[in-house]
Amino acid sequence: MLNNLFTRLFSIKNIEYYLLSMMLVGGFLIRLYKINNPLADWHSFRQADTASVARLYVENGVNLLYPRYYDLSSTQSRILNPEGYRFVEFPIYNAIHALLAKNLGILSFEVWGRLVSIIFTLGSGFLVYLLGRRFINKWGGVIASFFFLFLPFNIYFTRVILPEPTAIFFGLLGIWFFVLFIDSEKALFLYLSGLCFALGLLIKPFIIFYTIPLVYLILKKYSLKKIFKTPKLLIKLLIFINIIAIPFFLWRAWISKFPAGIPGWAWMFNGDGIRLKPAFFRWIFGERLTKLILGYWGIIIFTFGLLKPKKDLFIHTFLLGMFTYVVVFATVNVRHDYYQTITIPAISLALAQGLLYLWNSQDFPRFSARTLVIFSIFIMFATGASEIREFYKVNHPEIIEAGAAVDRLTPKDAIVIAPYNGDTAFLYQTKRKGWPVIDSSVEEIIRKGADYYATVSLNDKDTLEVIGRFEVIERTNTYLIADLHRPKK
Repeated sequence: MLNNLFTRLFSIKNIEYYLLSMMLVGGFLIRLYKINNPLADWHSFRQADTASVARLYVENGVNLLYPRYYDLSSTQSRILNPEGYRFVEFPIYNAIHALLAKNLGILSFEVWGRLVSIIFTLGSGFLVYLLGRRFINKWGGVIASFFFLFLPFNIYFTRVILPEPTAIFFGLLGIWFFVLFIDSEKALFLYLSGLCFALGLLIKPFIIFYTIPLVYLILKKYSLKKIFKTPKLLIKLLIFINIIAIPFFLWRAWISKFPAGIPGWAWMFNGDGIRLKPAFFRWIFGERLTKLILGYWGIIIFTFGLLKPKKDLFIHTFLLGMFTYVVVFATVNVRHDYYQTITIPAISLALAQGLLYLWNSQDFPRFSARTLVIFSIFIMFATGASEIREFYKVNHPEIIEAGAAVDRLTPKDAIVIAPYNGDTAFLYQTKRKGWPVIDSSVEEIIRKGADYYATVSLNDKDTLEVIGRFEVIERTNTYLIADLHRPKK
């Protein structure tokens, strides 16, 4: 009876579109969980940097060529940054966030930032469906989109104030336009693909690794020999490469004029020598892929997605691109879990392929295989949710309280020392420019223009020095604020 019900349900015309629509609505709603959280949850330091660029756009107007944030210290670049330049990603996401927050209002500034990420993620969910439908089948598309939208890891990291969801959308859109070019041979699709990749690379250069499956697709259709013997095709591909590369190098040439605003990046590759060491595999494949993303049991379905015999190797080359990415940028992927967000589309496609293989396999007893699939998915989501729920917690609410006090007590143009071990989340809460760390000495920072000192560490050495020399204008059990222009008599 149950089988008959499923058969009748799945025989409904265009049922996959109804399911996809429901998943997109569900994907939106589930990302509203704690959307009003203050910017003090997991990875708030990176979110604060991104959000502060947008907030300063709200206050001063959008200027894509001169993104600024609150941190004036030398922490990021090892060069004093008095203008507060922030040259990391090209600020497309930040500009959209600022324009919506300024012109539509209603919702809080932080909520608008999260909504922008969510909207781009829903677009990515639809693109994952299209890629799954093209390279697996229509049910592969639906299932891949389901995993992309509802893996607990991806739910959290696609409702944050970070540029990754925007970059992923443009990367996936670039892949999809390239697929349309392969299928139709229309140059317009190729150039649109190049434009999308250009935007993706400007936002996050790591999106270049999404082009590895494109190399497979083009060689599968034409072969390297045919490409070089077909001048029209070769010229089109060269134009495509230039569309991607030129904006990226122009942006890099521009930001090189402002070294104080470029955070150190060389360490990201292999700064601690961990690449391909046992600890690398433990963190990337044990802690991140197996535990955090796949909740242990999802690795079964993922593995069958890799093993399933398939003439088309698009998914495998997509995964190869992601493996290449984590190997090249080994140190940063080990240190920060949100860097694996860009791997989720490829992982979702592999999960869909593995699930369908096990569900329909003739190599195993059907009842046992399907039971294993259902059980694995249940444990995967339960374990993943248990791990990820900690990310939503605000572990240090005192920085929010102290930040609000600074905003209430000090002028809008005040420069603040808000030491928090270099984490800018506290400085962001003050809505003031300044120092998130004592990078020289309190006296030296005062000479550089600091007006106030705010802290949630009441007994550290620097705090004791400040309160011994300057008037405290407000003190509670959790924070204090001192006026650096009012020395004690």
